[in-house]
Amino acid sequence: MIERLVAIMDRLRDPVEGCDWDRVQTWSTIAPYTIEEAYEVADAIERNDPGDLKDELGDLLLQVVFHSRIAEEAGAFTLADVVTSIADKMERRHPHIFGDLERSPGWEAIKAQERSAKSDSSALAGVALGLPALSRADKLQKRAGRVGFDWPDTSGPLAKVHEEIEEVLEAPSDKLAEEVGDLLFAVTNWARHLGVDAESALRAGNLK
Repeated sequence: MIERLVAIMDRLRDPVEGCDWDRVQTWSTIAPYTIEEAYEVADAIERNDPGDLKDELGDLLLQVVFHSRIAEEAGAFTLADVVTSIADKMERRHPHIFGDLERSPGWEAIKAQERSAKSDSSALAGVALGLPALSRADKLQKRAGRVGFDWPDTSGPLAKVHEEIEEVLEAPSDKLAEEVGDLLFAVTNWARHLGVDAESALRAGNLK
């Protein structure tokens, strides 16, 4: 069935007979739609609506096909390359299923190897800037924890929250936003140590 969707995209992007809107889009111009569709998938999941989830997953799949088509036109990669890349990654990250477990370097070592193959191989590299702010903070903190930069228990993060609250209260107006950002980062870290995903917790709180 994916071939049908690919053929539709090919027609929409046709430089002569294609859609005036679709054929002028770029990675940058459709990126906001990609993010929006991902959020709509999450929304359908939270509402436990399988019918809507089916539709939203289709919308998200369209984004993958769209980006891949633009890339193919630029000579960068194809949809087949995208599928091959993720298939290779899944097999590489599951050596206990697809490979020799005894010779596997382990999950963290595999991730480290993948990062080292990129131009920026630092522990904090690769955390997408487009993530929701709380989710990105959580990922950065987890990455830092994996290389030993973390509190041993919840008391440290809690003390940091209190410290940041005081800094917010004492901050001049031109520094207030910066200090509030530090406070939110600290609260996210405290939540992580409590076993709570800050992004999910806030999403649930917004529904009250």
